[in-house]
Amino acid sequence: MIAELGHFALILALGVALFQFVVPLVGAQRGDPALMRAAIPAALIQFLLIAAAFAALMHAYVISDFSVQNVFENSHSEKPLIYKISGVWSNHEGSLILWVLILALFGAAVAVFGNNLPLELKARVLAVQGSIGVAFLAFSVFTSDPFTRLDPPPIEGNGLNPLLQDPALAFHPPFLYAGYVGLSIAFAFAVAALIDGKVDAAWARWVRPWTLAAWIFLTIGVAMGSWWAYYTLGWGGFWFWDPVENSSFMPWLVATALLHSAIVVEKRNALKIWTVFLSILAFSLSLLGTFLVRSGVLTSVHAFAVSPLRGIFVLGILGVFIGGSLALFAWRAPGLKAGGLFAPVSREGGLVANNLLLCVAALTVFIGTLYPLALQILTEDKISVGPPYFNITFGPIVLALLILVPIGPFLAWKRGDLGLSLRRLWLGLAAAAAVALIVLVIDVRGPWLAPVGLALGAWLIVGAALELAQKIGLFRVPLGTSLSRLAGLPGASFGMALAHGGLGIVVVGIIAMSLWKVEVIAAMKPGETRQVGAYTVTFQGEAPLTGANYTGRAGSFLVTRGGETVVTLVSEKREYRPSRRTITQVGLNQTLAGDLYVVMGDSTADGGRAIRMYFNPLVNFIWLGAFSMFLGGAFSLADRRFRVGAPRRAPALGTVPAE
Repeated sequence: MIAELGHFALILALGVALFQFVVPLVGAQRGDPALMRAAIPAALIQFLLIAAAFAALMHAYVISDFSVQNVFENSHSEKPLIYKISGVWSNHEGSLILWVLILALFGAAVAVFGNNLPLELKARVLAVQGSIGVAFLAFSVFTSDPFTRLDPPPIEGNGLNPLLQDPALAFHPPFLYAGYVGLSIAFAFAVAALIDGKVDAAWARWVRPWTLAAWIFLTIGVAMGSWWAYYTLGWGGFWFWDPVENSSFMPWLVATALLHSAIVVEKRNALKIWTVFLSILAFSLSLLGTFLVRSGVLTSVHAFAVSPLRGIFVLGILGVFIGGSLALFAWRAPGLKAGGLFAPVSREGGLVANNLLLCVAALTVFIGTLYPLALQILTEDKISVGPPYFNITFGPIVLALLILVPIGPFLAWKRGDLGLSLRRLWLGLAAAAAVALIVLVIDVRGPWLAPVGLALGAWLIVGAALELAQKIGLFRVPLGTSLSRLAGLPGASFGMALAHGGLGIVVVGIIAMSLWKVEVIAAMKPGETRQVGAYTVTFQGEAPLTGANYTGRAGSFLVTRGGETVVTLVSEKREYRPSRRTITQVGLNQTLAGDLYVVMGDSTADGGRAIRMYFNPLVNFIWLGAFSMFLGGAFSLADRRFRVGAPRRAPALGTVPAE
């Protein structure tokens, strides 16, 4: 009965979403305040209905109701509770409910917290959100019903893919979807602005916090996915340029550009057309990621293999929203005023260069992701595009971007002085040169990219610190005054420094991991040792293993350094019930200096085990840096200027006053 109520709630939500799409849009066109205000309760009711449907599906998973086909196919009574809950979104149908739930949540947030928006703009934004809800709720109701019953009901379920039975995977999809779907708000603001024909500083101030919230979630979602791939898949790496990985990385790149572009609109009333275009592009790439994951065109550890009909449905959604919004942009954008002028060497110019490089970087990822698919469709030839392509194309673009990042904040608005900015950054230049020299002395035979990469990391980290120091007048005014200024700095200033510094930390981790990684692959019997970097690893043998829903073998490895015991690592080979799939659990010793990573493989003919061991230097800097970027976004979002004092538009002649 609860499952039927959940299905009914989804159908009602589809009807409410259709109302939210049509009625406020008609009201905005006619200037009818009552019709426009109808968007607010509609957004709230739609969210409550979808939340009820989601709760009904989760209830079916928690109680192991295998009469629901979705539960039967993706759960098992022996699973721990956390994986019963995460099983809700570990499949196509359930993840789609999570998708529309987050979409409705963002719409409800605009309805509740968008009180400083003009009523006409708010109505149009919520109407666009409603139209997206109509598309994806229809997708769920007509092609992807999660509440289909089985008769007779099975006694037991098929279980969840063992790769997904991991704590990081319990949280990774909700964060990632919050980033994907959160960009729909920026898209809705852009479409509403194009319909209205007006983009100004007030519009940019309204759109920035929503874009920033989506960027925060997308940042932590991508980082968690990378962390999961690192310690779960047992391959010793953190990023493989997998098409599904790329589908989340592309909107992150464009959303980063959008955040910087919106600053220029807000501060200087420039780059308005470009900012609207980026708002459309960021969400379009999120929709593309949805298509890649759900169309069945990809085979990936975290893609859903589904029917062609669903792929065609999603392709139709892409055509309507991407094609429709770009057509609207082509029609209305020429009528938008260009805004303020600025010199090429200025803060605006620096942000333009930043945006162009980010978008070109996203384009290279787009080509590398879709070219093999297009080639296979046209010629039936199968090729793979991997790290060599991305290293050659993506690398130089990012190199130029990283050089520019610390310079931009030191340039003046409208017209800057590059020489003066570099003089203010002399300490960053000195730190970068010193790091490069130290790396060359320590590792004189290469790799030659190491000094360049680590110097760039130092350049970004010190540049971010100098940016903060300049704002508080450190060493130019008394220390007490500097500390007082530091306490009074807005959250956005801390946020920018944390984000830029975090990017530098990520660069250090990627360079060190990629260029100095130590890999040892050997067949080992109990008692045998191998040297892995500075560590000596001794295989002590293996023992039977029993878990909540698996059995297996656990291998024990004694790790010493200089004769001193460091740790005993355990790597496991688990066979999960009922699928009988075998999964390897990594033995991992994490330190700030680097990780020792041990994977016990299959048995060998002589009674040993195939063992893979890695030392990954500074690899945790990657996720520390990502967390710093996440914190930077959170500090910026907490800035009270995003909540109070947002500018209001002066009502144009004949328009409805703000509510």
